Amino acid sequence: MLKSMLMKAVATATLSTGLALGTWASAQAVELQFFFPVAVGGKAAETIQSLTDEYVANNPDVKIDAVYSGSYQDTIAKVITASRGGTPPQLSMALSADMFTLIDEDLIVPFDDYLKTDEDKAWLEGFYPAFMENSQTGGKTYGIPFQRSTPVMYWNKEAFKEAGLDPETPPATWEELVEFGKKLTKKDANGNVTQWGVRIPSSGFPYWLFQGLTTQNDVILANSEGNKTNFDDPKVAEALQYMVDLSTKHGVMEPGIIEWGATPKAFFERQAAIMWTTTGNLTNVRDNAPFEFGVAMLPAHKRRGAPTGGGNFYLFKGASEEQLTAAANFVKWITGPEQAAKWTIATGYVAPRPDAWETEAMKTYAADFPPATVARDQLEFAVAELSTYQNQRVTTIFNDALAAAITGQKDAATALKDAQAQADAILAEYR
Repeated sequence: MLKSMLMKAVATATLSTGLALGTWASAQAVELQFFFPVAVGGKAAETIQSLTDEYVANNPDVKIDAVYSGSYQDTIAKVITASRGGTPPQLSMALSADMFTLIDEDLIVPFDDYLKTDEDKAWLEGFYPAFMENSQTGGKTYGIPFQRSTPVMYWNKEAFKEAGLDPETPPATWEELVEFGKKLTKKDANGNVTQWGVRIPSSGFPYWLFQGLTTQNDVILANSEGNKTNFDDPKVAEALQYMVDLSTKHGVMEPGIIEWGATPKAFFERQAAIMWTTTGNLTNVRDNAPFEFGVAMLPAHKRRGAPTGGGNFYLFKGASEEQLTAAANFVKWITGPEQAAKWTIATGYVAPRPDAWETEAMKTYAADFPPATVARDQLEFAVAELSTYQNQRVTTIFNDALAAAITGQKDAATALKDAQAQADAILAEYR
């Protein structure tokens, strides 16, 4: 009896000690708040949460509250509001193009201070150079690529067959996009279009998809210092006129503003035979398209080309050194080969480092689903996404100019000239 009582007392004491140690360890854990946006359909949000949970499970000295913060626009607004209110997140994903805005607002710190070992430096050098163009400035690294993308072209192979086109051969040039678009546009007996040849969204991120056209026309919209735009360049006007002409002259694209968010659904419902959207929609399309589809680089004109896009990780001021170190360690882990491979397979976003593509999971995925490599291969021709100081204001001005031309309120050259004047007024102080 006495022996039993002693064993019970020892067990109770051991349990109490264990609980106390667990409580102490929990109390000592570094706590991080992490904002993340999701701009596409599919499994992005649940994959981010799953990866975060996996890290926390394996690193009990860190607690991460992953907060889904809405769209990219919602996220940047919430980050700025929280920071001004004295409660910034320690870590957030935000548009790579918002780097200059975050620097100008004095909200972020560079990663360089938390990458001190040779291994850390090798890790930093392991990202695709095209993605780093929107991640570094002034010799500092402010953003780490993760939720990154390029726009790509999707086409309905069944619609191509019905139109007498080779279902394995997408349009490779601007001229072919028009030519194919005419064959793919279908009308009913009353002359109403039931299927458009082409769909290029002009809401949500109009400047980004339009930048595909400007890059193909061999013109850059802004300099790498983020303080000068080239909106009124004749090559930009030529690209905008081409986009307008797809509707007004060639009749292969729906007139007016075309919604970003509704574009995949319109593609699935055969309202358009070709669409331009982010590679981040790749898994969404694979899971939901009721027909065989293809994925290709955007068509060329004077050159091939597309902008990079999507989100970077940023570290925020107001956090302790311990929190910033913990956040940087989490970023190093989640961008590692195995984790980046999980992310790409689940979403269609481009794994931001070549080593991710060398994992067995990615080799198997790419062999089984070759379209996954299109955006990666397009990085060879990619340019930095439009990004300037006061980026939200400048891109809004540019988007408004695009809308004015698309809706016929202004001709392309006038709309762009007016936008350039407004951008100059904002950016002059940063030169």
